[in-house]
Amino acid sequence: MLVSTKLHIPHVRKSLVSRPRLIHKLNEGRTAKLTLVSAQAGYGKTTALSEWVKQCHSVVAWVSLDPQDNDWIQFWSYFTASIQEREPGFGLGVQSLLEIGPSTSSEPAIIELLNDLNGYPHDLVIILDDYHVIELPAIHRSMIYLLEHLPPHIHLYIASRTDLSIPTARLLAKGELHQIQMQDLRFQLDEGLIFFRETTDLGLSPEQVKMLFQQTEGWISGLQLAALSLKHSENIADTLQQFSGHQHHISDYLLQEVFEHLPQQTRDFLLDTSILNRMNASLCGAVSGQLDAQAQLERLEQMNLFIVPLDDHRKWYRYHHLLSDFLQQQLFRMDPDRWVQVHIRAANELEHLGFDEEAVEHYLEGQQFQDAVRLIEKNLHMLVQTKSVVLIRWVSVLPENSFAEKPMIELFVISVLLGVGEWTAAFLRVKQATIRFQALEGKLAEVEWKQAMGNIYFFHAITAYLQKDLEQTSAYFGLVEQYMPEGSFFQTVGRNRYQGYDSFDNLLSHISDLQAADAFLLRWITLWQSKQEYPFLGFLCASYSKLLYEWNRLEEAERVAAMVLGRQDMLPFARILIQISISASRIQQATGNPKRATALLTELKSQINSPDNELFMYRIEAEQACLSLRQGSVQDAEAWLHRCGMAHTDEVSLNRVSEYLAFARILAACERMEDALYLLEQLIRMLDKEDRLRDRIQVLILRSMVLQRSGQLEEALLQLETALHLAEPEGYIRSFIDEGPAMAELLAVYAKRLQVSHLRDATLVSLGYVQQLLQVIQVTSQVVLPAEQPRKELLTDQETKVLLLIAGGLTNKQIASDLNITGETVKFHIRNVYRKLEANNRIQALQRAKELSIMD
Repeated sequence: MLVSTKLHIPHVRKSLVSRPRLIHKLNEGRTAKLTLVSAQAGYGKTTALSEWVKQCHSVVAWVSLDPQDNDWIQFWSYFTASIQEREPGFGLGVQSLLEIGPSTSSEPAIIELLNDLNGYPHDLVIILDDYHVIELPAIHRSMIYLLEHLPPHIHLYIASRTDLSIPTARLLAKGELHQIQMQDLRFQLDEGLIFFRETTDLGLSPEQVKMLFQQTEGWISGLQLAALSLKHSENIADTLQQFSGHQHHISDYLLQEVFEHLPQQTRDFLLDTSILNRMNASLCGAVSGQLDAQAQLERLEQMNLFIVPLDDHRKWYRYHHLLSDFLQQQLFRMDPDRWVQVHIRAANELEHLGFDEEAVEHYLEGQQFQDAVRLIEKNLHMLVQTKSVVLIRWVSVLPENSFAEKPMIELFVISVLLGVGEWTAAFLRVKQATIRFQALEGKLAEVEWKQAMGNIYFFHAITAYLQKDLEQTSAYFGLVEQYMPEGSFFQTVGRNRYQGYDSFDNLLSHISDLQAADAFLLRWITLWQSKQEYPFLGFLCASYSKLLYEWNRLEEAERVAAMVLGRQDMLPFARILIQISISASRIQQATGNPKRATALLTELKSQINSPDNELFMYRIEAEQACLSLRQGSVQDAEAWLHRCGMAHTDEVSLNRVSEYLAFARILAACERMEDALYLLEQLIRMLDKEDRLRDRIQVLILRSMVLQRSGQLEEALLQLETALHLAEPEGYIRSFIDEGPAMAELLAVYAKRLQVSHLRDATLVSLGYVQQLLQVIQVTSQVVLPAEQPRKELLTDQETKVLLLIAGGLTNKQIASDLNITGETVKFHIRNVYRKLEANNRIQALQRAKELSIMD
């Protein structure tokens, strides 16, 4: 639940001190992407920004951050909601993406947010107040990405007590960072004189104001506190002499002076309510026990006692951080028992009002751990989905015995840790939880205990799998089968949401040893295939069909895919449907059923029913584009290229390797060779850091194809050799032969070179493996083209057009004009035609084309 008051621009009383210099500095930020307003507490950051907003003549979105926003989903939800507060209808597609959470690299939600910002028609200012409370690295990474791509008409203002935890040197060097620091915020002497003359009746002399100004160094809150304190002084000159030391010493001293002169009832009210991040009369009354809470709040505001209204109706307030920090220290030091009791009263009232998350925070401070566990358990599914960081933090401070008999809480925490990539912490909790769960035998009902053990053994299996130990994974699957033959709930949790890269979704990329994968998958598919309601089987069948397809065992691959294709228990899970349908489509295309291959992907799009439909569609449409290319429709593939939203300069990520491979393939098909090679280079650099053999092989193969088409034969052979070297031990076949005649041609050249040892290291790849691949494509080392391949597919569509224009007698310049391409591109296509047709000039090329019926 989002708190609307956090999106309101804070109300400040009418300022009697005009600050044109500071307003001018803030206006200068309108020329930058980011304006950082940085100074310690009490320098008037919030007040300055609130005053500036009144005259900046732009749409302004505001978020007042607090420690509970140190959660990726919550932070960006507030960010988006702040704009929606000013512009209803903005970012409607962002929220479902936010619920997915951060992924390995640039998040789809942030990309969607940037797209919406780019389409926003006016200047927009977004203010994030108290950004120093944000510590989560995932938020900082997303903020870096946002700032790198922020449109020029969007201006971000950040107020913080500290420097940013994100690198700003590049922004500063490009003139995109504007800084407003402590020296800009503090009062100048002339402003201090106006402040004491216009806002107090102390009658200080200019010399006394100057002394006070020097002692506080223009610190605004220090001057305000001094004015409050001096009201009760019998000797102003003597009191002024005591204002010395560091700011926190001055603030503590002055706050103590002000606090001690307040009525006891007001002091009690302040102490009791200081623990609240925000407050209204109802909440203050419940915590303090005072019936006139609204009157107390209004009285404090009238006294200018560091209380900030959060709305125009004066219903919600918060204390200035200086005051709340001081009061909390006083309360905890003076009466620890009272500290506990006010937190308990706050928790009870917040729970009553429906603010469960805030209630848990106060239950924890009040050491009411069972109540905290009760609310955590009540909201467990929501917390796992949208508040994972908060959940982990709460569980980390709870005593272990407080949820010792609540296995589901522990299991969900493990699930969250695995989901966010905290594998080491997850592995440790799995070991600890196993011991605790074993001790619960006899204390829990037998069914509940067996479910707890089955689930924890499933997480043991996941642990072993992530460590690439399939033998141990099998052993733990056996225990899951023993305790929970119906399967674990966690086998399918989140399987209808897009979560980026998931190792179980892509077994062949995660496990390099295909022989071990073969034995593992065959064992568990054989055991589980008879189960009627067991959707987890879908992942295993998808992976096994891909493995058999890679080994060119197409009939077996088709049978495995058919085992689960269309099963009702698979339908609710988009991530299972996508894996099995894409595998089945590739099998149909390879066995000569292109219509069925196309239909499978079309049906898949209609079957997906997920909050993240749009993200799943990206994946499916990338596969459809590749299929169009295999079936000879370059035009359809090119249409996807223009609408997919990707660029060859994108920051690549593990969770979109397949999509970027498709993008690179179609770039090359559209003659954008340099762009394709640039993107493939980025993929290789990323994959070199990861243990993902299959993905590396496929990128290397595609690079060899693109280099070959670019006329860089030697470099193409080197890339091919590396791919063959990596692929031979595991018996890769289809990854090579699916490239068609171009791969046959390159393999034939490589085989010839191998025979005469012209390559740098002939022992890297066996000639037998290369000949096996050539035989599968039904060619010999002397014949480049596969006999069954239609001759027309030898040339690309563009090369064929060039050849037809050559036949019509057009010059290179005329061809360039006719096809709307450059003269250099024409020469490039002609070189490719000569090479493929084994011709040296136009006449030979036309004769060879006639022999091959290419222009019929």
